Amino acid sequence: MKIFESSYDFDYSWDEVSTANWRKYCPWNDKSTHVLAVDTLSRRLDPKTGIVRNPYQSRAASNSAPKWVQPFLGNSEYSHVYETSYVNPRAKKVTMCSTNMTWSDLLNVRETVVYRPVPSSPNMAEKTRFEQHAQITALCGGWQKVRNGIEQFTLERFGQNANKGREGFEAVLQMSRKVFGEERERQRRQEEQAKL
Repeated sequence: MKIFESSYDFDYSWDEVSTANWRKYCPWNDKSTHVLAVDTLSRRLDPKTGIVRNPYQSRAASNSAPKWVQPFLGNSEYSHVYETSYVNPRAKKVTMCSTNMTWSDLLNVRETVVYRPVPSSPNMAEKTRFEQHAQITALCGGWQKVRNGIEQFTLERFGQNANKGREGFEAVLQMSRKVFGEERERQRRQEEQAKL
């Protein structure tokens, strides 16, 4: 088993991050073009806790695997991931849990991502901490050398994709701030015009 962990502070408020998270694979994100579709399976609000539960499945073009591992993977043009996000506005916390559906008989990748505000002094700008944890386990019986190779390759690829994903989400956050700012300004001008 291999573990991947990452942490990063976005220079955006939790409100901005949690809202932009719904658009993380939009055209503004030019780093995650391999994600072809995201299908929302349901969305449910728990009236007691206020938590929004949102399971969805994403489909991506398969990353090219090394030649030595391809016989184990077969010919799959796409990879599928099942993810559920939990948005808790009261606690200001977004938790996303995902697992691979493609090649799940050979490889298990379980990822948890958490977004929460960074505790800061009143003078500092609001920031949101991103924490990522993934557990990568190859399930190919007693072939330790093959299992280690698959896990190591997956760990390295996961790290590369995590960096791209963070850069892409940063672009989504930047564009969201700009677009929402322009919209707020447009509404403000409209309200001023209505007063005249």
